[in-house]
Order: sequence, then structure tokens, then C-alpha cells
Amino acid sequence: METDEPVTGAYPDEGEPRLPLLTAAEARDAVSYMRLLETLDLTPRGQAAGQLAADLARRLPTD
Repeated sequence: METDEPVTGAYPDEGEPRLPLLTAAEARDAVSYMRLLETLDLTPRGQAAGQLAADLARRLPTD
């Protein structure tokens, strides 16, 4: 899934907790699970998971 528009947003009020960012290792795990889902789900949803996994994998830093 590629976006042409920049991603923007704002944090909630000071009193509300912020969600932590994913670590690179967690992101790699998520990508591997989506790739597995693609192989197990032969419907368009499985194909979409594979496409999303590929898009996210391109954004991950290489160590």
C-alpha cells in the first residue's frame, strides 16, 4: 500500500498516554507474519497482506 500524500497527525492532549513506536525487530516480525498469511490465504485479502508486507519491508532499515 503506497500513499502519495504525506502522513500527518497530532498527539492527543498531554494527559493521554502516547503509544510506543514499533522496534525494527517487531516490524520485521509483523512483515514475516503477513508474508505467511499470504501463503495461507489465497483470497484477495491474502494477496493484499503480501503487498502490504512488501511495501513495509522496503521501508525497514537494513542492518
